[in-house]
Amino acid sequence: MTSLQELQRRIVDHATAPITVTAVPGLSLYHADSDAPLSAQLIYTPMVCIMAQGEKKVLLGDSVFRYTPESYLVSSVDLPVTGRVCNAAPGRPYLALSLAIDTRLLSELLMTLPPAATETEPRCGLAIGKVDAALLDCFVRLTRLLDEPGAIAMVAPLIAREILYRLLQGEQAQMLRQIATQESRTYQVARVVQWIREHYAEPFSAQVLAEVANMSPASLHRHFRAITAMSPLQYQKQVRLQEARRLLVTQGEDAATAGFHVGYASPSQFSREYTRTFGKPPRQDAAHLQSLAGAVAIP
Repeated sequence: MTSLQELQRRIVDHATAPITVTAVPGLSLYHADSDAPLSAQLIYTPMVCIMAQGEKKVLLGDSVFRYTPESYLVSSVDLPVTGRVCNAAPGRPYLALSLAIDTRLLSELLMTLPPAATETEPRCGLAIGKVDAALLDCFVRLTRLLDEPGAIAMVAPLIAREILYRLLQGEQAQMLRQIATQESRTYQVARVVQWIREHYAEPFSAQVLAEVANMSPASLHRHFRAITAMSPLQYQKQVRLQEARRLLVTQGEDAATAGFHVGYASPSQFSREYTRTFGKPPRQDAAHLQSLAGAVAIP
């Protein structure tokens, strides 16, 4: 059995739902027997995703990222994306896993490694890298802990540390270094992203965000767009609409109430922007999602 085959088997054995949050800190498993619609939207947090079987396409702004079992996807900040699972079927399901990036662990690891030249310009917050045998082996060993729960607390942090080390030796090392380097533009933009996510229902000015980032408004706008592929206002709108969708589906709120709760003063504007983003008016979209009986967006 190859490492990839073992990873596939372990995901099948332990993925009890389309998304399974495991006992291993930060590790989630994904299983889908059919293709996901292109309109499935979600927030990618800082993490690395490994494909065991299938194909996934992720859209961030105008950029398309495609990854397969030969590649991994890494995100450096919270990003609203659109994704689609491709070529999944009951006999050959989509199988994947993700590991949250522990920035504290990453910072500690960087302190033990030789310094590297730091890029002055930030990279896009989403990137694809090549999976080599050593990195794949790390993830196989991490999933083995699911059959040995008593060892998770002691062994999982060691394997997570090795995964970060392997990634820091790969082609997306600069992106990872920027996540944990307080002087980097990525780190500063991440602070603004977090602020917007905590205050998404409130209006804000460019100056307020610039003060959060400790940058000039013009510099923040340029670097924010470089990393997230959107402006701060566009980012806020995506977060608002994601939260409104959650309120509609899980809390049963009507469209006007959900729109008001996420910061929209005009119900008609909320309905227009919701329909433009998700493809259906709020009430129809919520009813459709509730009818899917547990179907979810798969990272």
